[in-house]
Amino acid sequence: MRCLACKKGSTEAGSVTISVDRGSIVIVVRDVPARICTTCGEEYLDAETMKQVEEIVDSAKDSGVDVSVKYYSAA
Repeated sequence: MRCLACKKGSTEAGSVTISVDRGSIVIVVRDVPARICTTCGEEYLDAETMKQVEEIVDSAKDSGVDVSVKYYSAA
């Protein structure tokens, strides 16, 4: 896939770390599968991966912690 951000690079499979700030808490999700631009580093997640990340974030938010580090695992 050609990068939509820089229009020059192509993407390759990799993994990223996503940080989400939800008011008074911060959730970090590591090892999230993504497509990453080889030129500018822009990250792309597919819809299913985004859904899983949102579920991880919601679960961490509901646990009542201030900072949570989770690892992505496919359902």
